[in-house]
Amino acid sequence: MRSPAEARVDLDAISGNVASLRERAGGAEVMAMVKAEAYGHGLIPAARAALAGGATWLGVAKVAEGLRLRAEGLTGVRTLVSLGVPGEPYDQAIAADIDLTAGAPWMVREIADAAVRAGRPARIHLKADTGMSRGGAGAEEWPALVEAALAAEAAGHLRVVGLMSHFACADEPGHPSNASQLAVFREMVEHAEKAGVRPEVRHLSNSAATLTLPEARFDLVRPGIAIYGLTPVPEAGTFGLRPAMTLVAGTALVKRVPAGSGVSYGHTYVTGRETNLAVVPAGYGDGIPRHGSSLLEVLAGGARRRIAGRVCMDQFVIDLGDDTLAAGDEIVLFGPGDRGEPTAQEWADALGTISYEIVTRIGSRVPRVYTGQAAGGGVDG
Repeated sequence: MRSPAEARVDLDAISGNVASLRERAGGAEVMAMVKAEAYGHGLIPAARAALAGGATWLGVAKVAEGLRLRAEGLTGVRTLVSLGVPGEPYDQAIAADIDLTAGAPWMVREIADAAVRAGRPARIHLKADTGMSRGGAGAEEWPALVEAALAAEAAGHLRVVGLMSHFACADEPGHPSNASQLAVFREMVEHAEKAGVRPEVRHLSNSAATLTLPEARFDLVRPGIAIYGLTPVPEAGTFGLRPAMTLVAGTALVKRVPAGSGVSYGHTYVTGRETNLAVVPAGYGDGIPRHGSSLLEVLAGGARRRIAGRVCMDQFVIDLGDDTLAAGDEIVLFGPGDRGEPTAQEWADALGTISYEIVTRIGSRVPRVYTGQAAGGGVDG
């Protein structure tokens, strides 16, 4: 252990997952979504691993993420900023050859103005709201967005290279909104193309749609969580994906306490008999969910142990019974499940959330330790 807790990231798993998704994409290109520090796995190492697995695009949410990719040497790969908000340094993004997203006429105008400052045309993807009621232009606003984009294109300020939307319920196969959104997207693409838009790529599919909706592949798919080996449709199985992150901590302290001992804040856990307690040096300051108190399990000493009492900012306690551990012994909080440890999906199920949140919330105080052919023993702390 290099630190009290660390997240071990298997870059070969990421590459392998991308290769598998590429096969499922049936000829469509793969945009690896690496936003939010690659869902907690580390932006730059995960991006490189995804490209090694066959991704031809990278997707981020914010301009700063795209600029960081460029600054770290990822300059020859198409990269899309998927979230359009006012006031971002779009001129820097355009100068760095980063694609941008526009879902409203004002966004087109802001990007066009930034292109003038950058001294080169922008590349934009027009975003359609096909039924998620989040970002993008709805059917009524779509003609105005297309018109604004074509006008800016005619003025030489930008090129419309993509048409895109996003599924709301692709993680629920058979949900009626999936077919509805697909039909609406086809109609909106048809309108844009008849108006004169000549997109390089049309894209709609997230991880779940990439795995379960082959009719929605179009030219490009945008898997996110599946790249990191976590299934977006848990009830349908793992799809052969391998979780890339294993979260571990070294035992900080083991002590024998009598029956009736209150454990951690509020004494919400009281020992039923004389027992051994172990202190685990990771807490909600590291991303361990506080609402997992007395609920989540970890693997310690070859057995599953439930968190005893409240998760603190920097630590939590487990009850070992008559078993024992030595200071420094490794405890696995979650991982692929190969050794009997809980998976991120199990933690998510116990908390009533999704695996995306479990891995993404692991904080920067926990160093990422990279394994696999692309890692070279790297640590990102």
